[in-house]
Amino acid sequence: MKISIVTTSFNSATTIRDTIDSVLSQDYPDLEYIIADGNSKDGTKEILESYDDPRIVWFSESDRGIYDGMNKGLKMASGEVVGILNSDDFYKDSRVISKIAKEFINTDAEAVFGDVRFVNPQKLNRTVRYYSSKFFNPSWFRYGFMPAHPTFFTRKMWFEEFGYYQTDYKIAADYELLTRFLYKHKLPYRYVPLDMIIMRTGGASTKSIYSNYILNKEIVRGCKENGIKTYLGVLAFKYFVKVFELMPRWKVS
Repeated sequence: MKISIVTTSFNSATTIRDTIDSVLSQDYPDLEYIIADGNSKDGTKEILESYDDPRIVWFSESDRGIYDGMNKGLKMASGEVVGILNSDDFYKDSRVISKIAKEFINTDAEAVFGDVRFVNPQKLNRTVRYYSSKFFNPSWFRYGFMPAHPTFFTRKMWFEEFGYYQTDYKIAADYELLTRFLYKHKLPYRYVPLDMIIMRTGGASTKSIYSNYILNKEIVRGCKENGIKTYLGVLAFKYFVKVFELMPRWKVS
């Protein structure tokens, strides 16, 4: 079973080597890695050119944002199973994809996800937040909770049937897509108790109070479009839960 991983990049020269190396270090043999670069000007393309590995397929062209880049990469993917890895994130160890593959091979899961560890961008061994998907249930979409999107793998056929990322969302197209796949279409899923991905803090959804407002407005929209009733006041509950995600401060091993 071939697995395709898609990375979108734009001016990612300071981080993308970590991302690429973590993919190429995976011990899973049937792997395709697609990098959709948004016409970077900071040396990212030169870094991509420096890799000579048949598993890598990359292109660089202007796009309409990160979700447009994801869609381009996913449509190009030839793997039966696909996943997304951001250009400033990396897999925790070399066995992640093998463990994901076993879930698809040995269970009836059509989607698989795990946990994410957020780290200080200047001290990658310093954990500042741990996001676990362990207690996820589709009913929790109403409250602003979703599985850790960077750990989400599913079969490409479901993108072709249910649709790709909606590019008119600024921040929460990933939330809307997971709501569509797991709530509206009820894909059977499986949580893997696996510390899968290391993420540097500082993403688009956490830059400011305004970006959080946009995020929550889009979450409400995404829920509504997929048959879930919610409103901004209900989403406030997730900030209480996030306090507990901030407690772990152990080093990445």
